[in-house]
Amino acid sequence: MDQPTTRADPAETARHSHVTFDDGIMLECGTTLRHHTIAYRTYGTLNAARSNAVLVCHALTLDQYVAEEHPITGKPGWWDSVVGPGRPLDTNRLFVICPNVLGGCMGSTGPLSYRELADGTAADEPWGTEFPPVTIRDMVRAQKRLIEHLGIERLFAVIGGSMGGMQVLQWAALYPDAVFAALPIATASYHSAQNIAFNEVGRQAIFADPDWQNGQYWRTGQIPARGLAVARMCAHITYLSEEALSRKFGRRLQNAPKDSTEAINLFGEMFEVESYLRHQGSTFVQRFDANSYLTLTRAMDYFDLGADVGGDLAAAFKGSRTRFLLASFSSDWLFPTEESRSAARALNRAGANVSFVEFPTDKGHDAFLLEEPDFHRTLAGFLRGCAIHAGLAAAE
Repeated sequence: MDQPTTRADPAETARHSHVTFDDGIMLECGTTLRHHTIAYRTYGTLNAARSNAVLVCHALTLDQYVAEEHPITGKPGWWDSVVGPGRPLDTNRLFVICPNVLGGCMGSTGPLSYRELADGTAADEPWGTEFPPVTIRDMVRAQKRLIEHLGIERLFAVIGGSMGGMQVLQWAALYPDAVFAALPIATASYHSAQNIAFNEVGRQAIFADPDWQNGQYWRTGQIPARGLAVARMCAHITYLSEEALSRKFGRRLQNAPKDSTEAINLFGEMFEVESYLRHQGSTFVQRFDANSYLTLTRAMDYFDLGADVGGDLAAAFKGSRTRFLLASFSSDWLFPTEESRSAARALNRAGANVSFVEFPTDKGHDAFLLEEPDFHRTLAGFLRGCAIHAGLAAAE
């Protein structure tokens, strides 16, 4: 099946294309999903040779609405500065596909989906915390099914940042012959202990919410909004940098006492940065599911591409003919430059065609989502060169 559809919370009115596979997929944890759905959006036109397809892999808290107004928030697409006519991923020339990951909450099979019973039928309530653990590899294998469904044998490029970059690396390692160019942005080949620790703080905030209800919150008609908001606030701090926070907010007060006779409210929003974080948390709970947040943060924590090949990351890419561009940002402390540089060295040892660029910026990890002209020019230039080597420019 491949048609527009609607789905339940948090996106009851969200429209997207989707495909449901009824022949099952075995996850790395050993559980088989008898049916699984992948929701996705596409931009541009697939050429006659089916050679101009680009897969965009989204980050943890993003989804498939990469270059259009989000159906829930009404905000512009999360990467509309990169995807669109005349942009680095030029939809006048390229066919861009962005799927919601397996385990997500915007139409793809995940904790919000109705649970499968032993006889293969659907239960009358969601999976919730009974949804099996998924890995980055599971996400990529599900995406490969989608690409095959669309009749595409080889992707011109796979690109993504953060958790999306993990998917890019996994794609290049798992399906090297199906990827001409790979662009892992602001990412790493494994999740660091520090990042796992931040994820655990977020998960514990969700667990501590009285509305958590052991992950079966739909039964009460509530969601663990406070816990999920705190998880988002904690994570969002890691996406920024000290320089960015100081530049945007400093120590500016917004609800300061008018004079010495007015008491300071210790628990109100006094600093502008507090208000900003609370806003980030409150808007996030409107579009994301807590159980999906748990599932996807765990998938990131599990990721260690080198562990699959005896600890030698180079072995994962040995003999690869894929062209790589790795990009990092100088103020990103969530996925610091050294982690991208380490992956680039491993690719060099494997004999891969690899370029690596660090971009100076004070915008932190989120720089890959923001206006960074040098970054955008580098993406566009790299893809133009790849198009020539792939024969794509000539084909047009």
